[in-house]
Amino acid sequence: MKRPSTEEAQRQAQNMVNFDRSKIDGIIIQNGDQKIEIRRGDNKWRLETPIKDQADGALVESLLSDLENWQKEGTIPAKEIDADKTKFAEYGLNNPKLKLKLLGRERPPEILFGKDAAMEGRIYVRFQNSKETFLTGQSVKKDIDKQPEEFRDRKLTDLSSVLVRRVVLKTPAGEMELDKKDIHWDIVKPLRARADDQKVDDLISQVTSARIGQFVADDRGDLRLYGLAEPRGSITLFDQEQKKDQKIEIGESIKVAGGEDKGQTLQIGSVPEKEKDQVSVRFAPRRSVYTLPKKIEEILDTKPADLRDNHLVRIDTNILDRITIDAPGKSKTVLARKDGNWTIAIRNNAPADSGAVQRMIDMLQNERVTNFVEDVASNLPKYGLDKPKLQLTFSSFASENTAETKAGEQPFATIAFGKEDGENVFARLTDEPFVVAVRRGLLDQISPDPVRWQELSIFKFKPEQIHRVSITTDKELSLERDQNNQWRWLKGTGTINQANMESLLTALSNLHAVRWLGPTTPQQGFDKPQLVVTFTTSSDNKTAHKLTVGARNNDGTLCARMDGRDGTFAISNSELNKLKLPLEQQVTASPSPTTGVTASPAP
Repeated sequence: MKRPSTEEAQRQAQNMVNFDRSKIDGIIIQNGDQKIEIRRGDNKWRLETPIKDQADGALVESLLSDLENWQKEGTIPAKEIDADKTKFAEYGLNNPKLKLKLLGRERPPEILFGKDAAMEGRIYVRFQNSKETFLTGQSVKKDIDKQPEEFRDRKLTDLSSVLVRRVVLKTPAGEMELDKKDIHWDIVKPLRARADDQKVDDLISQVTSARIGQFVADDRGDLRLYGLAEPRGSITLFDQEQKKDQKIEIGESIKVAGGEDKGQTLQIGSVPEKEKDQVSVRFAPRRSVYTLPKKIEEILDTKPADLRDNHLVRIDTNILDRITIDAPGKSKTVLARKDGNWTIAIRNNAPADSGAVQRMIDMLQNERVTNFVEDVASNLPKYGLDKPKLQLTFSSFASENTAETKAGEQPFATIAFGKEDGENVFARLTDEPFVVAVRRGLLDQISPDPVRWQELSIFKFKPEQIHRVSITTDKELSLERDQNNQWRWLKGTGTINQANMESLLTALSNLHAVRWLGPTTPQQGFDKPQLVVTFTTSSDNKTAHKLTVGARNNDGTLCARMDGRDGTFAISNSELNKLKLPLEQQVTASPSPTTGVTASPAP
């Protein structure tokens, strides 16, 4: 069953070499007196001779692919070679300059490359200990006829940015340390603060995506020539597995104890006289001096303030179950998440406006501080933060004790708002030592009144559930369904406009607020309403509901309230118009007959 199919066997017969790429663990290229040896270990390719360095893995894999697809285009049998002893010399295969040997199990014999053939793009090739000669394409020859430097990897490091968990940055301004917890970065030195994830990732990417300009020397020589004896700074990246460090140092040198460090360190030195757009660097894991584009020097200008997260708060929405809004002199408003929706816990878990709660969360997560006022909050009364005017607490909630969590509410972030300062208000996260300033308008969008968080759905009925309706504007109309489910007047005359009646029932049964305005006040005009609608949803007319529409708001909406629910809400003008549609069919007058004298026909 392991035998190849006829088609596959034919293809293999035309291949110059057949081998299993996975079993190849080395390549030796002999190019005259120059030997290049490349070995594979831990799924990575490394140059071993004449330079020890990271090899360009893509280049090596491309060579192996070309070998796999290398086809014979002509064969000169060994007996022809024996018949004419000058053939080998003619083909350049007596003592060829260029040779390729694969290392590993089931490897093919060493390949010897001769002269170019008369046919364009073709070359003579034979195998060691064989006189049989082949005519084939030059792709493999082009892959290996290179200087050792060309096989070195120009990508500085193969460390992936996503694996970096810690960063140590040394600059002329001092030392900075960054640490990643879960998916977020924190500054841990010289101060403890949240870091901007994107800015830290960009900093790391400057190293992990850097490409080498020139291979200068190994790092065992005089580093003063490159400004690396005492570097101006360095950056060390630590990966998840805490392996050896990779460091980059800039300037005159930072002493790196090689394997003693568990990161990768880059040192950046002086600018070469002949390449002003480059800078000399030493990369500890590869133990070499290179040049990189001068842009890498930007790392040295990095300060803690540049990487600091200026978002007001991080909210882990995956564990968020409770939001507590606390203002002095008022009862706490607790919003609770249940089955993906939000409720008002202090109102027996009455449905909340989930859209409004989500908008508040999004707004807070996107809010950026306008100023970092103090890094040490030593004088809270100065900013009104000893007795906050408003405080928000975000918590997770567990109904039962588990190995990971205790039952009950577990706060994970609390924001306190203090005194106002012009267009700003002072604020702080209670688990951070900083005082910051944020927009004063932020407070206008966080109401401590539970009424403001009620769901926007006012009535949830089907039109056919409504049994009796009374509408009062400048006059009162009243209708009721009869035994045949047809509407009849209780107060009103004429034909009932059925289309308008259906529109009224649809609008009323599914009435939604634009927003909740808060407690009912005299200014909302309910003492002189412009519309009152009462209706029942049971055939005995005992289940009654009442909607009252009062004054108009500045934005064109109208104040409305319903019996049985606290507070006032706003409805749109279009909803009001549907509720005020005329229910009496308008009578269209018949056209009057034409008067006057009719001309007699001509005789």
